[in-house]
Amino acid sequence: MRHVLAVLVLLAAGCAAPAPAPVASGPAPATASASGRATPAQAPPGVPARWRITARGDEHEIEGYADRVSVLPGERFRLLVSTTAPLFTASAFRMGAQPVRVWHSERTGGRRQPAPRTVEGMVTAAHWKPSLTVDTTGWAEGAYLVRLDASTGGQRYVPITVRSASAEGRVVIVNAVTTWQAYNRWGGRSLYTGPGGFENRSRKVTFDRPYDGSGARLFLDFEREAIRLAEQSGVPLAYLTSLDLRPGALRGARAVVSLGHDEYWSPQMREAVTRARDAGANLAFLGANAVYWRIGLHGRMIMCDKETQCPLWRRSEPESALVGQMYDCFPAEAAYRVSEPGHWIFEGTRGTTFPGLVGVETDKVSPGSPDGVQVLAESPVDCGGRATVSHSTYYVAPSGAGVFASGTMRWVCGLKGEECGHGVTRAASAFTRRATLNLLTRFARGPAEAPARG
Repeated sequence: MRHVLAVLVLLAAGCAAPAPAPVASGPAPATASASGRATPAQAPPGVPARWRITARGDEHEIEGYADRVSVLPGERFRLLVSTTAPLFTASAFRMGAQPVRVWHSERTGGRRQPAPRTVEGMVTAAHWKPSLTVDTTGWAEGAYLVRLDASTGGQRYVPITVRSASAEGRVVIVNAVTTWQAYNRWGGRSLYTGPGGFENRSRKVTFDRPYDGSGARLFLDFEREAIRLAEQSGVPLAYLTSLDLRPGALRGARAVVSLGHDEYWSPQMREAVTRARDAGANLAFLGANAVYWRIGLHGRMIMCDKETQCPLWRRSEPESALVGQMYDCFPAEAAYRVSEPGHWIFEGTRGTTFPGLVGVETDKVSPGSPDGVQVLAESPVDCGGRATVSHSTYYVAPSGAGVFASGTMRWVCGLKGEECGHGVTRAASAFTRRATLNLLTRFARGPAEAPARG
């Protein structure tokens, strides 16, 4: 569907070559002194941590991955790092309203790991040796980026989520890691492309490899800004990844938030979210094209042969039955137009038309949408010469749960205003921020509407 885009925007990444690094335990929040020993170094309250990558360096100067996608607070995970530098350090940053460094490793000897292997079309670095073991004792639940810093200057991220043991009474933020991995082209293959293009793409991908580019591109593009706003809102939050959406994981949740690009869903994921809605948990889909591909999950591996074993959800259970609408257009570029300014979601907002806020993928109401679905915004779209519309929708489940879907992949980006590009304005930032805060605060109180009576 978006194969051409994927080939263009995903950066090719690749291999490394011989020699494992020794395993070392990471210290508590610390930084390295000149002697290489660890000393305490958590960022002072109110002082933003310097978390951003300033130089990626050469393609394989440094890269790595974690052997866990998420951990509970106090659990350990291992970093598997490959670098051409003689030394490297690792720093962990909690990416909340204000990023804070919570841990810093000692300077560690750098080794270049063996080249990746391709097994039945799947690129893997599972044979790499661990470099550091990180203890998360004292870390708060949330989304984290571990920044790897080579002594030669190159930097990369490794994402990790410190997940919540309970969703009871909280708004659950879900990191869409299955979609991150589907688009990950590290080693030259993803679910979209491979050597020679689309025909040689992978039919399965694994979390046992670094992410391409900066190491956290989809998190930064589609998730971070919404997480910042959620934490600023003051509502009680819980954190999970899409791999953590198992039976019971959402028990007692007040709401579940799908962020800006959440396309790849397993039956287990969908069942968990559907059951939560039916128990009264509100849902917010802040992107477009959610619940599109039906995937298989086998440990740290995603199965998705798009011709046979990875059908579209809409062929059997249309995604619109859960989301309220379904994917319709790529590429889209249009102004967002509010059609129901009096709805409580838009309370306190100003304006009804916002240039550039609709794109680059969009949804609309389609067969399978729940009875009574409300169209809150209808934006005319030219979809490569085909006239269509993008919808923002809201419906109420029999449990009283409210379900909002923005219908545009640019909603989270729009929170940043002009920094988003595409002609998005500060007015659009004010609009999306207020609407999102309205959702979070009302959804945090429990079912947003009165339950339907039988």
